[in-house]
Amino acid sequence: MSNESLTVAVTVVALVSLVSLALSATLVRSRPGSRRGLAGSPLPTDVAGLRGEVERLRREASGALRRLAVIRYDAFGDMGGRLSWSLALVDDDGNGVVLTSIHGRSDARSYAKNVTGWAGEQPLSPEEETAVGQAKAG
Repeated sequence: MSNESLTVAVTVVALVSLVSLALSATLVRSRPGSRRGLAGSPLPTDVAGLRGEVERLRREASGALRRLAVIRYDAFGDMGGRLSWSLALVDDDGNGVVLTSIHGRSDARSYAKNVTGWAGEQPLSPEEETAVGQAKAG
């Protein structure tokens, strides 16, 4: 075979390969359901799986103490600096705890009160009620 014949043969094979590749790509794109996600699973199934996972995570997070509010105040009229505080830590259903620290001149006292359904199991101070209300508001 001459060089000219060999060049023509290689060119023809290359053109046939390119045409075959283009036709294959066109057919694959036009077939419904041909796109695949991870591990070859169809994308609509992956999207549905992700939606289910997001919903599961939302349900799981609803039980976390993720709503909080801090109220700082002066517990006594002769004290300044707003050193006393109440912290509400509750979940989405309003269950959790209110922590309070009251600072006086010579001491500080700390309290913890349970909260169920946005209400204290023990009587709450006005500042604690405000903290729970702000946590509920978001």
